Amino acid sequence: MPTFVPTVESTILIIDDEDNLRSLLARSIELEGYHVIQAKDGKSGLKQLAQENVQVVVSDVRLPDANGIELTAQIKKEFPDVEVIVLTAFGTIQDGVQAMKAGAFDYLTKGDHMVRVIPLIAKACERARLRQKVRLLESRVTERYGFGQILGNSSLLTRSVELAQKVAATDSTVLLSGETGTGKEVFAQAIHYESLRKSKPFIALNCSAFSRDLLESELFGHAEGAFTGAIRVNKGYLEEANEGTLFLDEIGEMNPELQVKLLRVIETGDYYRVGDSRQRHANVRFIAATNRNLEQEVEAGHFRRDLFYRLSAFTIELAPLRQRPEDIPVLAQHFIKQFALKTDKQSIVVSPDFINALRQHPWKGNIRELKNIIERCLILADKELTPALLPPDFTLDEATSGTALATVERNHIIRILRQAGGNKTEAARLLGIGLTTLYRKIDEYKLHP
Repeated sequence: MPTFVPTVESTILIIDDEDNLRSLLARSIELEGYHVIQAKDGKSGLKQLAQENVQVVVSDVRLPDANGIELTAQIKKEFPDVEVIVLTAFGTIQDGVQAMKAGAFDYLTKGDHMVRVIPLIAKACERARLRQKVRLLESRVTERYGFGQILGNSSLLTRSVELAQKVAATDSTVLLSGETGTGKEVFAQAIHYESLRKSKPFIALNCSAFSRDLLESELFGHAEGAFTGAIRVNKGYLEEANEGTLFLDEIGEMNPELQVKLLRVIETGDYYRVGDSRQRHANVRFIAATNRNLEQEVEAGHFRRDLFYRLSAFTIELAPLRQRPEDIPVLAQHFIKQFALKTDKQSIVVSPDFINALRQHPWKGNIRELKNIIERCLILADKELTPALLPPDFTLDEATSGTALATVERNHIIRILRQAGGNKTEAARLLGIGLTTLYRKIDEYKLHP
């Protein structure tokens, strides 16, 4: 047996109504370095579990207010990471079988429990630690990929998140619709990692990244020799995603013949690898995404009506960034923090004029464009992010004043020139631009004294 070194975090709960036996057992376990707490009945034992970080419960099978086997089942339901060792007075096979079915780690006869209990507790603690570690890793993954990563407070975004949270708990097929760069894959990941399939694979396949024939092979897999170049068996994305979620991005790019086969998989789970006669089955949750209007594609004959209805049973529309400008500062600050860390510019100052300028841009590339702009500005910046760092082709929304950005930039340059006491070299450094660029801006905005 591998050596297990208990720590103060290794807490053992003993539930037994015999005071002397319980105290003796507790003392023996404490001498091995474990922290031990005690309870004389099932009710107080459950209360202790709710208050303490317990790894292992050692419980008598016969308690004043509960049956130890039924109590074991309740503990495993309410505290799944806790391991339970059941003590029986006579060690009957029936008690042992029932205890294991209820989820017990093992069972002991009271006559020999003193000899066997310490090694068994060590094993149970190790398993409990592994369970807790897995649970912690899962929670970190959920934190990274769950709904907490979707930033913004606008009503449009909040509504989309609420819909996604509701459908995540089900196994329903989801269609995410929205312009390129609105975060469809981020939503798909969040739905998966907040679902019951979160411990299983999340596989993403971009349907526009492959030719017609290659997409079928990538999706369903192929047999050896199925076509020229098929020198080995390929499992395919569908098989890789088994028990998990398959995200089909740009589903509108899929050809109609392949759409028929996809529909069959969604409805029955059955499919064939390319070049293989053996029918296979996959248990997969499908999430699809598109930047096209699939209803129009159906009317034009480019997308199958039956597949559209199957996919669109639960549709979530993701609004473009220009329709939710109140989310821009939150997203911008997130990306600034992210890229400031990568570029070692954590002390960078963010000008309010910079954020104001971002709010007025039409963002045709949505969140992806915003992320790229922030990264570019962080690379160019010295000490402060200012409107002067924005790309030359950076434009305003047509609905806003055509001079708004220019006014913001002009006022900012005036303020920095004053701060630098008229020293143009220092002003250029503070603005994070070249001296030649500053002189050009001075001429453009007629800032000569």
